[in-house]
Amino acid sequence: MTTPDPEQALRQTGWPGLRARLFHLYFVLRRPMTLGVRGLIHDRASNSVFLIRHTYVPGWHLPGGGVEPGETMIEALARELFEEGNIALTGSPVLKSLHFNRRASRRDHVGLYLVEEFNQTAPKLPDREIAEAGFFSLDRLPQGTTPATLRRIAEVFDGAAVSPYW
Repeated sequence: MTTPDPEQALRQTGWPGLRARLFHLYFVLRRPMTLGVRGLIHDRASNSVFLIRHTYVPGWHLPGGGVEPGETMIEALARELFEEGNIALTGSPVLKSLHFNRRASRRDHVGLYLVEEFNQTAPKLPDREIAEAGFFSLDRLPQGTTPATLRRIAEVFDGAAVSPYW
């Protein structure tokens, strides 16, 4: 008996899946290698992390996105955090790890930053990209938190071995 792949439950099918694949095809044609950033936003006072749920892919994720041409990883992180969570950096984020995201494509890499110096200018309201967003206690993460998100949290807060893969 084979063990079910927990990532398989989060794969998109139908139009959303096709849209995601077309989006990746666009980036493959535009940029031979893609680079992304994710922020592990940690509120030390409440021991909680900020997660988002997209409108176009299932599960709860760490906020982040692609690094645009001419942008540094920190600039991309700051832009994505503000777009996806109304979160402004007030200090330097710490690069915790780099990962090959082979599930997205053979060209995708993601840098994970720990962010503990920030402020949220306003709660994030739903929009075309973000269905829900909020802070969740590390001991009460929402159902549907993606396996990759759980792995990153365990690597940073529980001392789990850092995987080279997203």
